[in-house]
Amino acid sequence: MVKLDRYIGKSVLLAILAVSGIIVGLASLFAFIDEVKNLSSSYTMADVFSFVMLTAPRRLYDMLPVAALIGCLIGLGSLASNSELTIMRAAGVSTGRIVWAVMKPMLVLMLAGILIGEYLAPATESVAQANRALAQGSGDAQSSKHGMWHREGDEFIHINAVQPDGMLLGVTRYRFDKEHHLLSASFAKKANFTQDHWELSDVATTVFHERNTEVVNTPEERWDVSLSPELLNTVVMAPDALSISGLWGYIHYLKDQGLNNGRYWLAVWVKVLQPFVTAALVLMAISFIFGPLRSVTLGQRVFTGVLIGFAFKIAQDLLGPASLVFGFSPLFAVLLPAGICALAGFWLLRRAG
Repeated sequence: MVKLDRYIGKSVLLAILAVSGIIVGLASLFAFIDEVKNLSSSYTMADVFSFVMLTAPRRLYDMLPVAALIGCLIGLGSLASNSELTIMRAAGVSTGRIVWAVMKPMLVLMLAGILIGEYLAPATESVAQANRALAQGSGDAQSSKHGMWHREGDEFIHINAVQPDGMLLGVTRYRFDKEHHLLSASFAKKANFTQDHWELSDVATTVFHERNTEVVNTPEERWDVSLSPELLNTVVMAPDALSISGLWGYIHYLKDQGLNNGRYWLAVWVKVLQPFVTAALVLMAISFIFGPLRSVTLGQRVFTGVLIGFAFKIAQDLLGPASLVFGFSPLFAVLLPAGICALAGFWLLRRAG
């Protein structure tokens, strides 16, 4: 039985790895084509290639559940096409045993996904974003394409990029009074964290008086703000590119500042529940092999897997933002599509016996 489990698991795992490679390759190709539009004298083709390669782990992490679905349909489906599953069933191997044999390599895949999402993808994404911002000259002016906005107290802050060593590039600050009148606007090319505060470099500040404006240039300026380099590495990245630990810390920071943290709660639940989502899609794939797709061609299985995968992603991408707009729980938005897949898988497996 151990050899049988190993044979089934190997067939499914190799198919999933092959599908993952194809999906990530295609996604990276489209990302490369999209990024080529930003080419300039400072942002070269080598920079574009480096950016696409460094962001590949995030694409792999995002596509892992769908790759597991399609790979399982192909791997287990090839065994069904060769009548190997029929022979196993005739020899007394139960459906539950075959399901467990498929799920064993899935546990390894889920663990790999957790490690990629928590450690590899956030680190490479941070380096990719910082390198791109540096190549595009993000220390020269406020960037409209990249960077992020943040509010703390009466200040609205825009940061173009955060370097891996914690240095900020292109820090723009707008300070308002209680009546929301603009008091000053300043731009600093760089900022470095020193003990408990930031040191801004090459600062140009425009002060708005009642009848005129005044421009003040200073080589250095102290900036007291509760944003640490670790927190800023979280702030400048999209929620889905962050680690669970980074999301958790930033969620509580936003709560302390009285700001909305719904997007980050949604990202937390997507990451925490990804192993369950993967297992639900794999269970659905297994049930299809024993049910509707038992005797169809490889092309039909691939088409079905792609169709279900895209339908699942669309449902997840619609329910997530909908939970933020209509106020229902992000946990429900993540669980609903996966729960439907899991229930459909159980039902089809029970029908198949």
